[in-house]
Amino acid sequence: MSQLLHKAKDFVSDKIGDVVKPEASVTDVDFKRVTMDSAEYLAKVCVQNPYSTPIPICEVNYSFKSANREIASGTIPDPGSLKAKDRTMVDVPVKVPYSILMSLARDIGADWDIDYQLDLGLIIDLPVIGNFTIPLSQKGQLKLPKPF
Repeated sequence: MSQLLHKAKDFVSDKIGDVVKPEASVTDVDFKRVTMDSAEYLAKVCVQNPYSTPIPICEVNYSFKSANREIASGTIPDPGSLKAKDRTMVDVPVKVPYSILMSLARDIGADWDIDYQLDLGLIIDLPVIGNFTIPLSQKGQLKLPKPF
């Protein structure tokens, strides 16, 4: 009985491994707006759905890092669905408190920008397979809004 279960597990793993899965990429991370206590940025993620049916996005997890430390993180529950056989843009807002930005003053320097790394986990619900996470990572520089 154990051998039969092991063979069935291997068969299913092989078949699922060959299934075409949605692909995603971070297309842009840019300044959005300033509030009284934070700077808000917007990451745009493009997701290609190869299936002829829409796929629900369960949630998006993000971690925004600078100078080797996490400065913002969060979860966006139920951000919508991926269009069938099409590309879907998913917006991921990132809110960074000024208190944390000011503690990064050494990195900001004279050019008033910060080096960042954005790590995302896009969790989608694939038929038969179940929840599937598309991991993404983007590095770059962001300009900070100039003080008044």
